[in-house]
Amino acid sequence: MQIRQLQVACDFLQDRLLLRVATQDNEEFRVWVTRRFLRELWPHLARLAGKEAVATPVVGELSPEEALSFEQPFADDQANYPLGSTPLLSSEVKVDTLSDGSFNLTFREARERSFQLPLTADMLQTLCTMLRAGAEHAQWNLVLDDMPATASVTPHKDHLSRLH
Repeated sequence: MQIRQLQVACDFLQDRLLLRVATQDNEEFRVWVTRRFLRELWPHLARLAGKEAVATPVVGELSPEEALSFEQPFADDQANYPLGSTPLLSSEVKVDTLSDGSFNLTFREARERSFQLPLTADMLQTLCTMLRAGAEHAQWNLVLDDMPATASVTPHKDHLSRLH
C-alpha cells in the first residue's frame, strides 16, 4: 500500500479522533481512536519512535504525485472505501517491526474488521505528532511524552477540526 496522505481529525461530538489514510490507489481507510485506546497505545508508539531507524536504500525518487503530503488539506476526491465508509472502531493493535526498520500497525475492531498501516520511521514520527496534536485539541489531558521532538502540526477550523 502506497500512502498518499494521513489525517487526524478531532470529532468533538463522538469524542474520538478520526485517523484517515489515503492511498495512491484512491482508497481511504478510516479508524476511530478513542481516548482510552490512545492512552494504551501511546507507550508502544513512543518506544517504536524512539528506536534508531535502519537506513533503507533509496531505489528511486518519488514524483510529486506519489509523495506523502502533510501540508495540503486532505483530499476528499471520491475515494473507495475497502472497509466501508464507517470508520473502524479500533479496540486492539498489533505492532510489527520489519527488518528494514519500518513498521506495520494492524488495527482491529473486536476481531471483525482490521486494517494494516505500513509506516516508515519518519511516517511513524509524523503520525505520533498528529495524534498528540489531536489529543491536545480534543482536550483529553493525556500525558503523551517520551517522544523525540518532531515537526509541528497546525489545526484547521471546521466541523471535525482537522489536523493535517
